[in-house]
Amino acid sequence: MAPEIEKILTLPDAALEVKPESSTQAALHGSVLVLIQFDVCEEIRLDQLRELLDARTLEQPTFKHPTPGYVRYQRPPVVEPVEPLVLDSGERLQAQIKYYDYGVLSVVFELPFSGDWDTMVGLGSRWVWDVDFERQASRIAHQKLQRARPALVKPYPDWLSEDYFIFHVSQVAGSPTAAQLVASHGAQIAQIVRGETCTLSDGERNEILQSRISYYPNDLAVISWNAAFVYDSDVGAETAIQLLEYANSQLLEFRHYDELLTRELESVYASLDKGTGMLARWRLARDATKLHTVLLDVTELTEHADNAIKFLSDMFSARLYKLAAGKVGVPDYKNLVTQKLRTAEELYRFMVDQFNQSRAFVLELMVVIILIIELLFLFGGKVS
Repeated sequence: MAPEIEKILTLPDAALEVKPESSTQAALHGSVLVLIQFDVCEEIRLDQLRELLDARTLEQPTFKHPTPGYVRYQRPPVVEPVEPLVLDSGERLQAQIKYYDYGVLSVVFELPFSGDWDTMVGLGSRWVWDVDFERQASRIAHQKLQRARPALVKPYPDWLSEDYFIFHVSQVAGSPTAAQLVASHGAQIAQIVRGETCTLSDGERNEILQSRISYYPNDLAVISWNAAFVYDSDVGAETAIQLLEYANSQLLEFRHYDELLTRELESVYASLDKGTGMLARWRLARDATKLHTVLLDVTELTEHADNAIKFLSDMFSARLYKLAAGKVGVPDYKNLVTQKLRTAEELYRFMVDQFNQSRAFVLELMVVIILIIELLFLFGGKVS
């Protein structure tokens, strides 16, 4: 036997084991998306907007399996490309704006990515905490809305905003399944969606990874309150990305309604604090009418935003949206709005009752005065 072969055969078993590839050397390919959304007006007339901007309508979302045609946007947003954004670091991000009919404008920045896990962890931390994307997006949005203003219904002087980050990985070295990816790189995925460079505790990592969902063995979405990690093909990830964007736009809308109702209720309480005397009760009629108008507007706009997209038969997309909405806080703000609508409705009924009582008293008083005058005339005539 040749000495070299004999040497190999006599090596200990440990020397023959193939060491797993280091987690920092696993190649990743995909893109990082930054969503900056603004609540700019009560409604956007999309048909008029398309003519003003010469923009296109977003194609209906493609789902991971065949679904009926009614699983779609009620009114798909209008999409307009904008000039790329170049950061101080030299990174060049592609950009576009999406206009939703319920008054939300979404600026989307995208950077193609190719690197290892450590690079993506570092990029996520820097972008989430250090780069002021909102200022850049606000500048672009104000410029674009100068032309689009005729299509805006009741523009707001001040805009609420929301930001969200999506780390889309389309390829991983070795093409692992979702389960394998979580087992081998769950710690890095948790860091990415939290924007952290330091290793997280086991409890925090497990908490983050519980918010994951898959349809096929080789796709994965891990969703957090400010970022999401999506492992899927470009076509497969489209659904998750659009639903994450929609969930954040709903959060923005309910935040707006919450602030609007808060201001209106504070105004009503201030009016009630002035007293409920006779004159004050007549003033309540005007305040009650204004409050009821706000109630109707908020109810209508809430239903509009709520029904913007349907999942009547795609249960996976419905579950994905429910998970995303829950993580970003849509149900919490929706409950706040619902409670304040209920309070406003009760206040409206109270104010109307107070006004009706005052009006009934005044009418009764007028009847009594008329009777007294008639009696005076009657008896005065007999005396003369």
